[in-house]
Amino acid sequence: MKRITKIEENKALLIRKKIRVAAYCRVSTASDEQLISLEAQKAHYEDYIKSNDEWEYAGLYYDEGVTGTKKDCRDGLLSLVEDCEKGLIDLVITKSISRFSRNTTDCLELVRKLLDLKVTVIFEKENLNTGTMESELMLSILSSLAESESVSISENSKWSVQKRFQNGTFIIGYPPYGYMNLNGEMVIVPEQAEVVKQIFADTLAGKSTHVIAKELNDRGIKSKKGGKWYPGTINAIIRNEKFTGDVIFQKTYTDSRFTRHTNYGECDRYLCEGHHEAIVSHEIFDKANEVLNQRGKEKGNGENTQRYQNRYGFSGRIKCGECGSVFKRRIHYKPSGDYIAWCCTHHIEDKTACSMKYITDDGIKAAFLTMMNKLIFAHQIVLKPLLHSLQGLDDKDRLLQLQDYEDRLEKNMEQRQVLTSLMASGLLEPALFNRENNMLIAQEQQLLEEKNSIMNSVSGDRTKVDALKKLIKAVSGRSMLTEYEDEFFLSHVETVTVLSRDEIVFVLKCGLKLKERLVA
Repeated sequence: MKRITKIEENKALLIRKKIRVAAYCRVSTASDEQLISLEAQKAHYEDYIKSNDEWEYAGLYYDEGVTGTKKDCRDGLLSLVEDCEKGLIDLVITKSISRFSRNTTDCLELVRKLLDLKVTVIFEKENLNTGTMESELMLSILSSLAESESVSISENSKWSVQKRFQNGTFIIGYPPYGYMNLNGEMVIVPEQAEVVKQIFADTLAGKSTHVIAKELNDRGIKSKKGGKWYPGTINAIIRNEKFTGDVIFQKTYTDSRFTRHTNYGECDRYLCEGHHEAIVSHEIFDKANEVLNQRGKEKGNGENTQRYQNRYGFSGRIKCGECGSVFKRRIHYKPSGDYIAWCCTHHIEDKTACSMKYITDDGIKAAFLTMMNKLIFAHQIVLKPLLHSLQGLDDKDRLLQLQDYEDRLEKNMEQRQVLTSLMASGLLEPALFNRENNMLIAQEQQLLEEKNSIMNSVSGDRTKVDALKKLIKAVSGRSMLTEYEDEFFLSHVETVTVLSRDEIVFVLKCGLKLKERLVA
């Protein structure tokens, strides 16, 4: 009699193995803006890979502050190849051949190596998948184009820029403090212009760049980027010829290896007189620069202002809660013993204008120790939740928005590149070129403004997160503080606001505000 035995199907074989996908991205500089751009790329690829049910996210590899022309100095790329060799990755996605490598030999070598490891590469921009290629011809052609793309863009851009230098139509993308761009023209911002005039007047009156910066900070005036003023910032304003209405174009240049240098005469420079409305006269500008030059000779350190810093940790950081002025350090001489006090400068000048009285140096230090010891004791329930909250602000939505702006700006640049090539080849009338190019420049300015708005928001959150991580690391597992140290105070405190002789508020760099009582 026949006997039938049912052999159950192997369901494990029916489960389709997911493709392990990794992404590679790169930015060419290590500036804050580029690093945030890198975060946007990372957010984009993580979201893109995880949205495909057939793919398994295998990580993201990246390099920052490096060139794409050589692979040897790119740790992220080398790490990617190493993990491919370990069999951890099946597919690599990258934005374009130029992001992967601008060197034809390196590009082909890398692709061949990955193919030998059964790893394919998808180049998004070129819509190229090395796993479906029957020959290397197309990749060789495209990578050669990528290698020459930098040279082509550079040369055509130089030609376009040189023409605008020569006819005085070059638009300054980031005007200095005191000016703004309006329809491609530099126009004066009245309230900022008054600050610039005061800076030049103070310089001629004998004030140092350090004193001028301190006074601006004390008055609560923000710099171009919305931050504090520094001696170097003041120095840069006094040295900038743009405040006279003139512009010197091509102060820097890019060499054949795409490295930027200060132009000391290696390339032509162009002086455009009367480019825009002046804030100060040539006479005042020249005299102020003479003062700086003479001061540099006398001090023997030229324009270096690093050694002229605050002598005390509290200097410039204690603010009056009543009038907003900065507190000044003083020594009070008493029969019972001398002591150091901090006094409101406005109160010192006019007691009727501000009623805030002095507080002692020892009182502030004791309050700081008390505050830090509280954080050391309770950082798990105070600082850790704040960190989670701040990290939540740095969400993917804003990063993905930034990536969208990056893509639109790149498309804008490509369109301008095509226009420039047509103009350089004589295939486009100058009038048509100027009209279309100006429209693209205006579009670029709008995109940059919108992108920078999001960038500043993300950057501010990231700064607070970094400061909070630093604070958590400093207080975790630490024994209670018994002695005050300037270095520890400066590392974590932005300002101290004096509410009264009994109460002060420590404003930490992470954004946290903590109130403490002063003990007499």
